[in-house]
Amino acid sequence: MAPPGNATFLLLLSLVLLSQRGCHGGRILIVPLEGSHWVNMDIMIKAIHSRGHSVDVLRTNQSWYIQDDSPHFNTITVPVREAFNQDFINPILKKIISIERGQSSALNFASLQVEMFTTMFNIHGIMCKMATTMLEDKDFMESLKAKKYDLMLTDPAWGAGILLAHALDLPLVYNVRWITSGEGHMAIAPSPLSYIPLTGSGLSDKMTFIQRVKNLLFYSIWQAQDRLLIRPQYQAVCDKFFGPEVRYTDLLQGADIWLMRVDFVFEFPRPTMPNVVYMGGFQCKPAKPLPKYLEQFVQSSGEHGVIIMSLGTFVSGLPADMTDEIAATFAKLPQKVIWRHKGERPATLGNNTLLVDWMPQNDLLGHPKIKLFVAHGGTNGVQEAIYHGVPVVGIPIFFDQYDNLLRLKERGAAEIVTLATVDKDENFLKAIQDVLTEPSYSMNMQRLSRLHRDTPVKPLDNALFWIEFVMRHKGAAHLRTESYRMPWYSYHSVDVALAFLVTAAVVVLTPLVLFSVQTM
Repeated sequence: MAPPGNATFLLLLSLVLLSQRGCHGGRILIVPLEGSHWVNMDIMIKAIHSRGHSVDVLRTNQSWYIQDDSPHFNTITVPVREAFNQDFINPILKKIISIERGQSSALNFASLQVEMFTTMFNIHGIMCKMATTMLEDKDFMESLKAKKYDLMLTDPAWGAGILLAHALDLPLVYNVRWITSGEGHMAIAPSPLSYIPLTGSGLSDKMTFIQRVKNLLFYSIWQAQDRLLIRPQYQAVCDKFFGPEVRYTDLLQGADIWLMRVDFVFEFPRPTMPNVVYMGGFQCKPAKPLPKYLEQFVQSSGEHGVIIMSLGTFVSGLPADMTDEIAATFAKLPQKVIWRHKGERPATLGNNTLLVDWMPQNDLLGHPKIKLFVAHGGTNGVQEAIYHGVPVVGIPIFFDQYDNLLRLKERGAAEIVTLATVDKDENFLKAIQDVLTEPSYSMNMQRLSRLHRDTPVKPLDNALFWIEFVMRHKGAAHLRTESYRMPWYSYHSVDVALAFLVTAAVVVLTPLVLFSVQTM
């Protein structure tokens, strides 16, 4: 045993070393997104707070999810007339579901694109109004500057946080999968369209010629949406408050660290960048015991087990005829079903199905009796299914959900039923029976679970390290590429190619011209 004096010395030395690496008492400003994005941001906030940092969260006076009384953070409320909340999203979802269930696929595609273009334009218009309200209020901005934040953490699917970080001159970290103009990688990393599928394309990384043509079409759609509808709104704010020399795209691409909410167990392999840190599944954790009433229901399933169904935070209810068909399908199964459902009680509901307003999704997925997850394909739910090794039957609603589910299907761990077919020809029943009876689905998902868990550092710990890294070093400029400052013709070396062509033309044509002149 070491002498007491040596033990004391070692203890003090350890504390000194830890204090040198740590980042205690930092102040962090967080500008989050609402809905399911807030659910995972809140988990990160609790972890940041547990490390001794002070956290302020920016919210609107019409906030959907962010409460004003949390022990983990203080709120700063911005008054707005419009906000992204359930009143905004519900009419859009009804339109999308109606369009998806239509007859003509070509007409459906065009209608969906128009609806999504309109939705994106309106959402980002709301965000630009919020940013303008903040930047115009000199007292508000001075109060933020006086707090001397060390860092801003934001979800760049909205651009208000990006603009505010520039105005406050703060190091910027993203909790990201989506940016204002699409999937995050597409903004900063080389992204060959030959094997990197665009969101909404429904393609994998193995494409035929026709599929590559389709992928290029979707790339053009995303570019048109960004350049015509989204980017000009944010650039107008930059022009007004920062001057036209400040480009919004530079601000977007210039974040110090991108904490990406995926990993390559889920995502297709692709090029990346030094300042992209992968934390897929950071919100996942071992299951806790279920509430007594749920545990009793689950145990009553016997050898058949339980199916759980949830369509996420955005969907409050499907059309009545669709829910009746889903309920009727569940009634035909020997399994028990727990269904998170907020609409009217389906007329065909079977005795084996329990309707709930809310469910402890992570804890249920980790229960050994759970055999199948019927999900809409949101990133949070997909990652939790992977973590716990539960196969999926997906009913995608909109945006990235089909693409998320496709990644599981490509790996043999899921089946997909579209809104157009969920209530036709027993497609839903067949998909459920296939996944339940074919062992490969469960085996493949268990393999993904093992791969996901087999890492040297937990995803959340990795994210916290890089947040504190940026705070310690006042940024991470050494990890940022300069490519985002380059015009497109320099990035693609178009100017170099043209210079070579001009030089070659001069070398070849000059003797010919001189010869022609001499022979005249």
